Amino acid sequence: MDLRIFTEPQQGASYGDLLTIATATERLGFDAFFRSDHYLRMGDDPFEGVPGPTDAWTSLAGLARETSRIKLGTLVSSVTYRHPGILAIQVAQVDAMSGGRVELGLGTGWFEREHLAYGIPFPAKRFGMLEEQLEIITGLWGTPLGETYSFEGEHYTLVDSPALPKPVQHPFPVIVGGSGPTRTPKIAARFATEFNVPFAEFADIPLRFRAVREACETIGREPSELVYSAALVAAVGSNAADFERRAAAIGREPAELREHGLAGSPAEVVDRIGALRQDGVERLYLQILDIHDLDHLELIAAEVMSQLD
Repeated sequence: MDLRIFTEPQQGASYGDLLTIATATERLGFDAFFRSDHYLRMGDDPFEGVPGPTDAWTSLAGLARETSRIKLGTLVSSVTYRHPGILAIQVAQVDAMSGGRVELGLGTGWFEREHLAYGIPFPAKRFGMLEEQLEIITGLWGTPLGETYSFEGEHYTLVDSPALPKPVQHPFPVIVGGSGPTRTPKIAARFATEFNVPFAEFADIPLRFRAVREACETIGREPSELVYSAALVAAVGSNAADFERRAAAIGREPAELREHGLAGSPAEVVDRIGALRQDGVERLYLQILDIHDLDHLELIAAEVMSQLD
C-alpha cells in the first residue's frame, strides 16, 4: 500500500512551508508529496490564508529540484486554469526537472469563488473541457518526435504543434478521479493510469472502482492497468488526548473523523487501511491539513506505515 502525503496550501502556506513538509515526506519514507491546485482559501475569511496562494506547478518545479526520491503531483489541477498546450509544457518541464517523478491529476474544477477572485473564467459546463484537455495533453506527449499534432474540438484548437517538450516518463502517470457514475469512469478508462476516489463514504469506494473496471472492459482495456486510489483526511494520535488535539486543530470532531477518515490511534488506522485494501484500494493520499505538525508525519511513519506490507 503506497502512502502519499496530500496538502492544501491554499489554506495558508508559503513555498518554504511546502519545502519543509515535502522534505519531511521524503525523509520519512512516504511514496509521494501531492498538493491541491487552488488559488483561494476555503472558509469564511479568505484573508486568513496568509501569505496567500502558491501556484501549484511553480511550487512543484521548485520541489522537483530540492527532493530526490518522492513522486510529486497535483490532486487535482483544474481545466479552467491553464490552456492544455501550456499545461503539457509545464508538466513535461517539471517532470524533466525532477528526473521523471511527476504525476498529473486533472479535473473540472469546482470552486467558483476563486475564479471570481482572480479573474479566471468559470464556464457552467466543464466536463467537455476535461475530456478535450486529456486528449490533447496525452496526444501531445504521444506524438512521435519529428511529427506534429493538431486537434479541433468544441473548446480547443491546435494546429501543427511540434508537440514539445516531452516528459521523461512514458507513459506519463495521469490521475482522474471523482464521483460521477458514468462519464468519469469512461474518461478514466480512456486516459488515466490511476483512478482516485476523493473523500467518499467507505462503502462507496468499491462501487466506484467497479464502475471504472466495467468502463475499461467496455472499451477493451485491461482494468488492472490502472492504479485504484483514495484520498482521505488523516488525524492520528499516540493516545486519546493526542488524537483529540489534532482533531481540534483542524476543526473536526473526533467521532466524525473516525467515521470518514483515517483517524484515531495508529492501530485503528492500520485496521482501517487493511479494510480499504480488501475493498481494492492500492494507494492512499493522506490529507494533512495542519502542515506545521511534522510530529504527525513522524507518528504515521513510525507506527502506521511501518505496520503495512
